[in-house]
Amino acid sequence: MFRRRVLSWYRRSGRDLPWRHTRDPYRVLVSEVMLQQTQVSRVLPAYRRFLTRFPTLRALARAPLGDVLREWSGLGYNRRARDLHRIARRRKSRLPRTVASLDALPGIGAYTASAVACFAWGEPGPFADTNIGRVLGRAILGRLATNREAVALDARFGSRREPARWHHALMDIGREAAAVRRLSDPQHLQV
Repeated sequence: MFRRRVLSWYRRSGRDLPWRHTRDPYRVLVSEVMLQQTQVSRVLPAYRRFLTRFPTLRALARAPLGDVLREWSGLGYNRRARDLHRIARRRKSRLPRTVASLDALPGIGAYTASAVACFAWGEPGPFADTNIGRVLGRAILGRLATNREAVALDARFGSRREPARWHHALMDIGREAAAVRRLSDPQHLQV
């Protein structure tokens, strides 16, 4: 019931973001790295601009670091751009497919590796950011979940058939306090 409510909410109210229309691992990786500690409203124009300039992993690998950093301007945390450039230089033709191999790349942690595997290849592995933890914690535990708890809840309740839609839905719901309250209302919640 809970999973159906989450996915139903997303069909009606989910955000239409460009990185949600691609399964290209490079483009997914760029979006995930840009979205680390940066608001969606600031990422949207930067994502388009960056991919126009560096449309592929190979194009990014060929570019001088100075050009990459200039294109990154306005997003902050330039280390993220340096890490993307290092990844491109190491993996010029394609990204690895496993979470463990992605996690081993410079600047990529467990969350980003799992998100890329999910959004690019449909891998149903559990992962959680702040919004996912907020939704799962409040809906199932009645309080904010720790990251460890959120990942465990995601593993238990997450969608195996639609992992990308499931995670996008939780992210969108988590940023809307009223949606979190409605989904976590004990009167309507059946997990």
